[in-house]
Amino acid sequence: MDSAPRLLLPDAPALVSAPGRAAILSSDGELRVLSVENARAALRDSPPPLVVHGPATLKRLGITMQVLDLLELFAFVMPAQNAAPTPAGLARALDIDPPRGLEDAAAMLPDLAASLLARLAQGRKLAMNRNAAGLAALMGGVAQGSSDPKDHWKRNEGGAGWPWAGAVAAALDDAAARPDRAALRLWSILPEWEDEAPRPPPSAFPVPPDAARTRLAELLGDRAEARQSQSDYASAATAAFAPRATQDAPHCVLAEAGTGTGKTLGYLAPASLWAERNQGAVWISTYTRHLQRQIEQELARLEPDPARLRARVVLRKGRENYLCLLNYEEAVNAGRSPNLIALGLIARWARASNDHDVAGGDLPGWFPELFGAGLLPQIADRRGECIHAACPHWKRCTIEHVIRRARHADLVIANHALVMAQAVWGGLDDSNVPTRYVFDEGHHLFDAADSAFSAELSGIAMAELRRWLLGAEGGRSRARGIAKRLEDLIEADDRLAAPLQAALIAARVLPGAAFFARLAESGDAQLDAVGSGPAETFLAALAAQARARAAERERDSGLGIEVDLYPAEPELAEAASVLDRALARLEAPLKALRARLLDRLDEEAATIEEKDRQRIEAMARGLHRRAIDPVAAWRRMLAAANAAPPAPGERPHSVLFIRLGRDAALLSHLLDPTEAFAETVAAPSHGLLITSATLRDSADRDAESGWRGAEARSGAAHLAAPAIRAAFASPFDYEAQTRIFVVRDAPRDNIDALAAAFRALFIASGGGALGLFTAISRLRAVHTRIAPALAAANIPLYAQHVDAMNNATLVDIFRAEEHACLLGTDAMRDGVDVPGNALRLVVFERTPWPRPDILHRVRRTHLAGGNPKSYDDAIVRLRLRQAFGRLIRRDSDRGVFVLLDRAMPSRLHAAFPAEVTVQSLGLAETIGAIGGFFASYM
Repeated sequence: MDSAPRLLLPDAPALVSAPGRAAILSSDGELRVLSVENARAALRDSPPPLVVHGPATLKRLGITMQVLDLLELFAFVMPAQNAAPTPAGLARALDIDPPRGLEDAAAMLPDLAASLLARLAQGRKLAMNRNAAGLAALMGGVAQGSSDPKDHWKRNEGGAGWPWAGAVAAALDDAAARPDRAALRLWSILPEWEDEAPRPPPSAFPVPPDAARTRLAELLGDRAEARQSQSDYASAATAAFAPRATQDAPHCVLAEAGTGTGKTLGYLAPASLWAERNQGAVWISTYTRHLQRQIEQELARLEPDPARLRARVVLRKGRENYLCLLNYEEAVNAGRSPNLIALGLIARWARASNDHDVAGGDLPGWFPELFGAGLLPQIADRRGECIHAACPHWKRCTIEHVIRRARHADLVIANHALVMAQAVWGGLDDSNVPTRYVFDEGHHLFDAADSAFSAELSGIAMAELRRWLLGAEGGRSRARGIAKRLEDLIEADDRLAAPLQAALIAARVLPGAAFFARLAESGDAQLDAVGSGPAETFLAALAAQARARAAERERDSGLGIEVDLYPAEPELAEAASVLDRALARLEAPLKALRARLLDRLDEEAATIEEKDRQRIEAMARGLHRRAIDPVAAWRRMLAAANAAPPAPGERPHSVLFIRLGRDAALLSHLLDPTEAFAETVAAPSHGLLITSATLRDSADRDAESGWRGAEARSGAAHLAAPAIRAAFASPFDYEAQTRIFVVRDAPRDNIDALAAAFRALFIASGGGALGLFTAISRLRAVHTRIAPALAAANIPLYAQHVDAMNNATLVDIFRAEEHACLLGTDAMRDGVDVPGNALRLVVFERTPWPRPDILHRVRRTHLAGGNPKSYDDAIVRLRLRQAFGRLIRRDSDRGVFVLLDRAMPSRLHAAFPAEVTVQSLGLAETIGAIGGFFASYM
């Protein structure tokens, strides 16, 4: 039997910080809780301390220093696994009882380090740990032959070494390991994909309702609670999978399913049956990355064999979400030491990852927080730069793996943005357009379509196109420009050379890097002082019109300016005409270049190799998507600047306006983007299910107008055949499980009083609270004022736009720590799914009225059916319903909703369940009622 390896632990203090204080466990065992000032002094001459999430820990103390981050060790020992980035989160991931309080957390850090190293030692002979010691030595660069254990915790000159290297090598029983650069060579390690014959088109057999109910019962299993509404929902959803009887008239089912219905499994039952019976794919689309992963987890019930499940179910995102081996190789070969640690951890992760998704997959969300937000974009697929079959790593490409798996999968879990891009571009990566869709979070279809079908003409957008065409001029980058990407194709077909050269010459009219350097020197929004040429002259004219028409408070706010395009000033109209002519000289050769590439496919159809064909097709798609289509959209916008403005009261097709901040932009949004969604995505399909807990406006959910509103917001109103409507009430007893309060003496403009209200409410609930704000400035001000008091009450407080963490990380922490509180804005209202006691109180800072911008002004005028007030109210009720819906996710949940706005109109009370009385109380009475409500369930 092998002897147990020696575990090498750091002789270092342990540090846990909280707002206003920190706990430090010294290397000799003394545990102290200090103020921020005293903690800084204690750490001034300290060796690097043990921490969990160094950036967040140090930001609370306002210092910078070297640390031993346990998250880095966790990423090495347990690659492709996640943990909430707190001491309690790590403890749970390691099956250790979580600490209670700040002091307990600091005392636990050495034990967490020991547990991680012991776990590595136990698995040192696993295949995933081959060469791990060599990789750690490469990451650490510890001087060989040193007899001083402290040397294992020192970074090399220049700060390049990984301080955990020595401990990892010791745990792997290979303290003399030599640096192994081969461990980084993912491009020669990861498996190659193998192509398969194209999948035949699916048949069109329907899914009988009884079969869907049976499949649902199988997915739920014997121990699951039977819900009649969920079974009825699955039965109703089958109508979306019936054979289409008329061209361009898909079966559309609008299904509103109240929270707790179990709609995910409800639609997965008929979708999986249809895919199996017809040997075709159903695309399940949602709005958020989190729900994509949640659906993927639910589908584990479909197939117990992981290999078969992987073949049947694929999660798809846009290309920029995945690891690019060519970009990764460039980063490795660049030899920049500070990135070597991160690249080594990426190498560990990539060998264990399920799909190599670097943005929301099995790479922990806190990873870029440790190593800088710029790292992952550098090693992901940069938009428009993929060279496809010309890439030396194409056969191992992580993105190609996912694309090919999706071509043969039964269920593809996508997102609204990808589905719409797939339709707009005629196939983002392939031509396998599905015939059946499920759109979960269907209430977001309007916003997703608005983003997908909008256009922006700005300095940044034009400079990005210039970089794509000309490459990184004067910089070190793989952005080689289109000439380099087409180099060998031009050698084989010299007819490509002339249009290419013309395009490259014409592209120089677009602003380059020097434009932004001049802009940075001249200050915010001083575009009229930074240069010349058609593009920059146009941007300066945009800026001048924006500043001239903006109110003084807008110019002074620092938040940017929005003004109408119409009527366009003569200087702007003239500049638009000049730029349009310049862009026409760019558009023509780009179209000729693409046409010549496609001609070659036709001419050489019988002889061209498969990889060359795929590469040319990809380049043609790239030219269309990245250059030709944007330029065409820009030219339409420039023409509009010279066109007659819409007559007063006339319904416009598009809304054009100017936005000025650090850049100037002319923006174009469709008045009703769901028309484009219906035309490009819905109508060509055979069937689609659009579902959500909040499809209808709650004020008229029982009226015909409620369904008409849902059809208008989802695009179903624009389809040839009428939608099939179905509604299923929530099974929860909201009257017993919830309380709703509007605080009638809530302060509105007194930030100190507002903070005092939040503090008192959060303490009354004992934490487990989500605070939602309509302005970032007020969020930050409240956080500053309440953080010390909550820390003193042992209630952890986290905040969007304050903590050095992204939204996904903050939600992970909030979900894992039962008594934590979280402050956030709109993204938190829709993105938080926290069942159980960890979310028991939602506090809205004020009524979430829509932002009164130009786009909203035009839409409320023309899409409100003559009643702009009702249009605004419907938006607010939807936001309130979404926020309230975060509270109760299962039968055992209890929750309180509080709105700190005495001006909230009573007509908005319809946002909440009819059986719950909205109580208007003073703050003190509200706090007492909250305490009594929760006490009755303890």
